[in-house]
Amino acid sequence: MATTQTLYDRQILDFERPIIELERKIDELRQLSRGSVDFAEEIRRLEKKARKLQEEIFAELAPWQKVQLSRHPARPYTLDYIGLLLEDFVELRGDRAFADDESIVGGLARFDGREVMVIGHQKGRNTKENLRRNFGMSRPEGYRKAGRLMQLAARFGRPILTFIDTPGAYPGLGAEERGQSEALARNILEMAHLPVPIVTLVIIVTNASVSLLFIGMSSVASLANLSSKDVIAWPTAALAIMGVELGLALIAIALPFALRRAGHGLFART
Repeated sequence: MATTQTLYDRQILDFERPIIELERKIDELRQLSRGSVDFAEEIRRLEKKARKLQEEIFAELAPWQKVQLSRHPARPYTLDYIGLLLEDFVELRGDRAFADDESIVGGLARFDGREVMVIGHQKGRNTKENLRRNFGMSRPEGYRKAGRLMQLAARFGRPILTFIDTPGAYPGLGAEERGQSEALARNILEMAHLPVPIVTLVIIVTNASVSLLFIGMSSVASLANLSSKDVIAWPTAALAIMGVELGLALIAIALPFALRRAGHGLFART
């Protein structure tokens, strides 16, 4: 327990410290309240102050603070959100063609009593897990698994929830040989024709390439506001996945925005 506490002490970010200090004071008062003295009123006051301070700090994060938060090893990943938001999750594995890509997790679950299909990127908490999850960078088999689950959801009329949390598609030779661009393009095409609603939560995007669209073409999208870059990873990839006309149109739209972000975001003077 002491080791875990020491580890998390080292992971506290500078802008989080005022909130952490308040939470520690609240914990101390709770411990003291077990005796004859009642600190309930003081605890409620500090909890209200901590909530307000948290809202103020996280509403005005600087670009570099967003980067730090997106790289925090203790932040929630897709399986954490599934555990908090959904019930009766049953994971479904494999693309029925080559392998199971563990950088993508998905399966059936219940949200507020409604049966849904949930799909998302998953990273690891340590080096061993990250190697197994490929650091959240998906291969073609991961995209094909996601496509298979979406077709299953459409067949049974289940809404789809997707969680985007990725640095981008895996750029390895094996992934390209197995049809990375084709797998991405097919998912985008099929999602455009699905008869069920799709709700997407963009958790973290550190390199917002075309690859996020493979589970991100949605009826409703919500942005967690922690992306650290907004660029197309490879213009040639956009052309290969979307076709020449759509690819060029996407580049024309995204490139000026990416240049503005580069000029006024991470490199802006404070």
